[in-house]
Amino acid sequence: MLEPRLYEVEQAWTERPGEVVFHCLGGWMVDPLLHDVIFHPAITVPAARLLGVDKLRFWHDQVFAKPAHHEGTVPWHQDYSYWQRTAPAAHITAHIPLDACDEANGAISYFPGSHRFGLFPKVDFGGPTSGIRAALPERLRDVAPVTVRLPAGHAVFHHSHVIHGSGPNRCDRPRRALAINYMAGDTRSQSDEPLLRNIDPVPSGQIVANDWFPIVARLSPSARTS
Repeated sequence: MLEPRLYEVEQAWTERPGEVVFHCLGGWMVDPLLHDVIFHPAITVPAARLLGVDKLRFWHDQVFAKPAHHEGTVPWHQDYSYWQRTAPAAHITAHIPLDACDEANGAISYFPGSHRFGLFPKVDFGGPTSGIRAALPERLRDVAPVTVRLPAGHAVFHHSHVIHGSGPNRCDRPRRALAINYMAGDTRSQSDEPLLRNIDPVPSGQIVANDWFPIVARLSPSARTS
């Protein structure tokens, strides 16, 4: 059983695997390739530059899987709504499809400019597709989401406030993906409870700095902007 070695397996998937997308946290602790990829400079250097930081820290990874013809969706949401146990909100995600993704197999879609909308309440991962969209002010409801089509092994980066989600897999191809979440090197804990399951807590107010949250990139000021 891998589950005890992971941070989390989506509870709704264990209860309704035919309806909810598989989703787990902590694959880097059980698979050598997933472990090594979080340190790869092809990912960490662009992430640090986009976030505008000299030091980039690993937060956690996620693995998603939609088998062929699976009805599961990921509702519209903002990542930071689940991550407020760390602050400030200086987080970025590299989303890497392991299969070519497009509208047919439920590729990820984004609301352009939504990182400027502010923070909305978190939504239930196993809940309705509408997710956060129903909570948007009327002036923002007409913003059209953009689906990102990518070959396997490519990546798209998004800020933790960007509203995003994905639809069902309507075709014969699977859609599997890896999400690697990073944060600024000086991000601090906002909780005295463990930030992730089965790891030592970082006292509230202290920088999130231990073996579970390593620094993965250090850039000089010139490299940060070049």
